[in-house]
Amino acid sequence: MNNWFTIDKIDVKTYIISEYRHWEETHCYLLNGNTRSLLIDTGLGISNIYEEVLKLTDKPITAVATHIHWDHIGGHKYFTDFYAHADELDWLNGKFPLSIETIREMVVDRCDLPEGFCVSDYELFQGMPTKVLIDHDIIDIGGREIEVLHTPGHSPGHLCFWEKSRGYLFTGDLVYKDILFAYYPSTDPEAYLDSLEKVAALPVKEVFPAHHSLDIESEILIRIREAFRKLKADGKLHHGSGTFDYGDWGVWL
Repeated sequence: MNNWFTIDKIDVKTYIISEYRHWEETHCYLLNGNTRSLLIDTGLGISNIYEEVLKLTDKPITAVATHIHWDHIGGHKYFTDFYAHADELDWLNGKFPLSIETIREMVVDRCDLPEGFCVSDYELFQGMPTKVLIDHDIIDIGGREIEVLHTPGHSPGHLCFWEKSRGYLFTGDLVYKDILFAYYPSTDPEAYLDSLEKVAALPVKEVFPAHHSLDIESEILIRIREAFRKLKADGKLHHGSGTFDYGDWGVWL
């Protein structure tokens, strides 16, 4: 399973661990502090992300998910210490709204699978977090404080992570360059706009999305918020209204 992950460095204490061989191009982020490390999302679970993380830190590791979708918690099985939001605990306890067969189809779709991977063995991670997160919690990893922002819309317990001292915003699936998904029954377009209002008000210097292009500027937060405001004003911010293309991003409602 070599070469599944691509590692990039943001700064001397922050890394991007990417899965470019899958169409979703999922990005996970390792934040190293003085006392421990925080891993934001653990990817698809197709290959062992823990082995990669161990090359980048010698501190105890806490995993956290932007949300409880298979492409963000696949590697949680390797971490005994993990956090999740209260609104998605049921999804970690047998009540995820999609079948394992559907999830497996998405895992292998448009994917250069590593040798030895067997999709029939793939399971959606289930477990009880060591800590249940709420809005504005602070995760202190020693010399770095990460604020938890509850940003529902894409999913009920979706989280963004804000490191004010560096101006870093880790946006999960709330903001990225491609088609944003807000059409599932478990999504909420109105809540999505509220969450965009929340993050667009921050003095963000750098945006780090969970998928696709890393060439993304903080101004995209304003552009996406403005588009959602216009959709609401036009009476289109609801399920079933269609797909809207804005050039370097779009939204499926």
